[in-house]
Amino acid sequence: MLGPMTAKDSRAAPLAALAALLADETRAACLLALLDGRAWTAGELARHAGVAASTLSEHLGKLVAGGLLTEERQGRHRYVRLADAGAAGLVEELAAQVPAAAVRRPPRTLRESSADSAMARGRTCYDHLAGRLGIALTDALTLRGLLRQDTGFALTDAGVEWFRAAGIALTVPGRRPLARACLDWTERRPHLAGAAGAALCRHVLDAGWCVRIGSERAVKVTPKGERELGSLLGIPAGSLR
Repeated sequence: MLGPMTAKDSRAAPLAALAALLADETRAACLLALLDGRAWTAGELARHAGVAASTLSEHLGKLVAGGLLTEERQGRHRYVRLADAGAAGLVEELAAQVPAAAVRRPPRTLRESSADSAMARGRTCYDHLAGRLGIALTDALTLRGLLRQDTGFALTDAGVEWFRAAGIALTVPGRRPLARACLDWTERRPHLAGAAGAALCRHVLDAGWCVRIGSERAVKVTPKGERELGSLLGIPAGSLR
């Protein structure tokens, strides 16, 4: 016999609405592109997604209304970006749940093959580092007792001191965690995100240890970066290339 009817969870409708926002290939393509952390114009996203500008405008309106994107206008241009690190984390972690077989296909051109390899080697994931580079940094921090992974990601006291000694400022805006695990969609392992991951990414780019390459999110370690990361974390130069 069924028991008394219980009230429906008030989160059910908003959760369904959020899932509906992501359940569209054009909107998904826009969200993945915006993981580079930059603001894109509506026209750039329309070309990237392969749809008409009028169609893309409708999709962007839904994503902004749903809280996943923010927008601003400069002159006649409309710029959009991911709303915050939480929105970026949601997109990246959902992408990591896609079975590898569903996205694995032979590259159609040499240029596409090179771009895929570069993204897998090292890239930005919104505001932190991912790919083999992100995993190498995460492993090195863990091996040296600077980062703990046994009960979720957490910087140790030694880790906080390491960031200070390296000249990497740790700021934690709002309720953002200092360290957070983000599942890497190419390596299928967690890399360092959160305020510490963002600070490390910002530092390696500002210091010239890494540079962006191409029009995607790919980054590569410079010779200076190889020396500095080898000195600070003992990472072999070969594993950074």
